[in-house]
Amino acid sequence: MQARRTAALFLLLTVLTACAPGGGERTADSGSVPSRTAAAPVPSVDPIDSAWVQLMIPMDEQAVILLDLAAEKATGRRLRAWAARLRTAQATELAELRGLRDRMGLPDTDLHKGHDMPGMVTAEDLEGARTAGGAAFDRLLVTQIHDHLRQSERVSRSETASGRGAEATARAQELVTARGKQLAALTALCTGKGADVPEPFTCPSDHPV
Repeated sequence: MQARRTAALFLLLTVLTACAPGGGERTADSGSVPSRTAAAPVPSVDPIDSAWVQLMIPMDEQAVILLDLAAEKATGRRLRAWAARLRTAQATELAELRGLRDRMGLPDTDLHKGHDMPGMVTAEDLEGARTAGGAAFDRLLVTQIHDHLRQSERVSRSETASGRGAEATARAQELVTARGKQLAALTALCTGKGADVPEPFTCPSDHPV
């Protein structure tokens, strides 16, 4: 059990601290609130729980911004509808994570500002999405959101396995379940007669359906 917790903490903290600089500052989501820079984590909060929450919030914030762009720029009707549904789900999830963060006594500072991380939609990604159009935007959207969903699922599995806070681990399990459905919905856009993502892009399918 201790070995598993150590591995999970290493995964989360590696993502939290070994970020490669160069992504620039991310645009704040419209739902963000001013940072309480003087706040500090409650000492009793489990480090795995706090690392997970403080990673998931900025990941969702950036994904929501990209999904907002999809409402205007995605070319396929099914792709736009999928992005709209996912945007609603991500915004709800984000509000719940922020509430959990506050109940845990964690600061609302963004620990990842200016960093690139696996699964994070970066400022450069968003700039590219704003200037891209047509099939180029569709491919960027699908690629970045797929990576976001897969990486957030991965770190959430670590939280469910090794976190100690009942509320945090329960929320992480809900997120893992949601990600499986969201990834399956994305794959459905890229297969069969109703494929709605332009060729030659092929949607990844390396997830349990």
